[in-house]
Formats: sequence, structure tokens, C-alpha cells
Amino acid sequence: MVVTHCCGFQAPGKFELKEEFKKEILANGGKILTATHALSSVERAIRKKFGTLEPLELIANTLRLMGEGTKVCVEITLMAADAGLIPAGKDVVAVAGTGKGADTALRIKPANAARFFDLRIREVIAKPSDF
Repeated sequence: MVVTHCCGFQAPGKFELKEEFKKEILANGGKILTATHALSSVERAIRKKFGTLEPLELIANTLRLMGEGTKVCVEITLMAADAGLIPAGKDVVAVAGTGKGADTALRIKPANAARFFDLRIREVIAKPSDF
């Protein structure tokens, strides 16, 4: 399964996933989830408009202490559980990174966003040492 940025993340009304990649993923039996980020969305808009930091962005920035990929692994796991694409409570491996590519893999016990504090990072399989 592939989790993408929501429509409009970088530019209004624009999807980032190229159509050719979308077709290849689907042709190979993959699933694609395009959804609002579980750890930002409206709070990012509040920060940009009013210059404040909201709780979800504080959580996101705390997760970034272990690298951007750690934050993204947690976030996409929440999003996939909320979409019903993975079962909450059954460990999964999440792989993520930055715009430069995947550099982090975590074994995570998923939870729905509404039960965020039930999520558990069970194992750090890989993460960059210099981020």
C-alpha cells in the first residue's frame, strides 16, 4: 500500500503522485491512499495564519527528533488505519523518509487517529543516523 500527500499539499488542486506511477502501483495489485495528514492539516493552516503552534504539530515535531521518516511512518500508519486499509492493533511495517527517498522502517502497532496514544512503535528497523 502507498500513502500519498493529500490533493493540494504543494499547490491548490494538484496531486503529487504522477499518473504513470499510480497506474503501475495499481497494475501490480497495490492500493493507494490519498488523505489529509493525520498530524497536521488544519493545525498547519492555523500556524501559517496566526504564527502559533498547535498540539498535533508539537507531536509531529517531537517525532522528528528521530528523523522525518519516523514522523511519516507514524502518520501514514494512522492514516491507513483510519481508512480501514490496515487493522488497528496488528503490527505492520511502515517505510518512509523525505523527498530524497525512504530511509526509515518501523514496526508499529497501529491505532486510529482518535486513539493516537494506543499506537506503539515496537521496533526501529532502520533510520538514518545523521539527519
